[in-house]
Amino acid sequence: MKKFFTSESVTEGHPDKVCDQIADAVLDAVLAQDGSARAAIECCATTGMVLVMGELSTSCYVDIARIVKDTVKEIGYTEGQGFSYDSLAVITAIHAQSADIAMGVDNSVERKEGGSAYDQIGAGDQGMMFGYAVNETPELMPLPYMLAQKLAKRLAEVRKNGLLPYLRPDGKTQVTVEYEDGKPVRVDTVVVSAQHDEKVTQQQLRADIKKHVILPVVGEKWLDADTKYFINPTGRFEIGGPAGDSGLTGRKIIVDTYGGRCAHGGGSFSGKDATKVDRSAAYMARYICKNIVAAHLADECEIELAYAIGVANPVSVYVNTYGTGRVPEEKLVQIIRENFDLRPQAIIEKLGLRRPVFRATAAYGHFGREGFPWEQTDAAERLKKYL
Repeated sequence: MKKFFTSESVTEGHPDKVCDQIADAVLDAVLAQDGSARAAIECCATTGMVLVMGELSTSCYVDIARIVKDTVKEIGYTEGQGFSYDSLAVITAIHAQSADIAMGVDNSVERKEGGSAYDQIGAGDQGMMFGYAVNETPELMPLPYMLAQKLAKRLAEVRKNGLLPYLRPDGKTQVTVEYEDGKPVRVDTVVVSAQHDEKVTQQQLRADIKKHVILPVVGEKWLDADTKYFINPTGRFEIGGPAGDSGLTGRKIIVDTYGGRCAHGGGSFSGKDATKVDRSAAYMARYICKNIVAAHLADECEIELAYAIGVANPVSVYVNTYGTGRVPEEKLVQIIRENFDLRPQAIIEKLGLRRPVFRATAAYGHFGREGFPWEQTDAAERLKKYL
């Protein structure tokens, strides 16, 4: 049976991603000095202005305005167009974490009832978080998503290395993959919208993007004579970034995760410390799914974890293998509970989430990339015993 699935991505210069990167840059700067800090940093950006707001409880001081400007400069907004690091107005509106929330995070329900040290931290909020893995790429991620992310990252690479110097930081990509009997067979459509200066012609830009961005990333394996290309389909993309469209943290949660391939609990990641299970439990769910697929317990795996605020243990664990499991899903739930500690304190220690590791996650996806602890498959070998 033939099906088509589409995923999109955005570059680091997209307005929403600018905000995500600022929020995580502030978080990392705080964690570098105070690993026990509590943060829920939000950011919005528009022409000539960035507002940083939210909650921050810490013993240290960081220069938020300087962090904002350094981040914007690194992204590439260094000249005019209504948004440049050297002319930004930075407004801050930060206050401490709510004492009502802190009461549940600092001392969980289980700890109050005599639990262990790992019960100390309660979940920072209620909600559900999803993880996912599938064996259709080496990264154990959906193919449309990985191609869209790599295209977006390639747009930044050819801009920064001078290969296509007329490009500007903002951009979006989209890839549609054709599936037959559940397996990817070809790329049907590629969409690339890249911000550019006023000097380049659309004819040159479209030829360059196809040659230097699409072909190196997607390659002959997936492209064929029937593949459709839409490169800057509006005909012009000179006004971009927060000057062209306002930006906001947490508005690219599908780009951050699995490209729409699986469910999403709704919680965003950037700017949040690891006591917020929106972030830490989502990372743990990905880690578990990836190890289950790497161990060949299933070809595809989705996990939902659900928490109550102030409670350390999840209130539910759900597994869906989409019919690919070699172990019953009920058994997989049992395996997960036996092999993975899902309390926030244990997740933080397992994945090293007290360290300033988050700025790197804020563009080009939190999953499917090397170097992140939740992408390791070190548990796969011990899971194989359940086959």
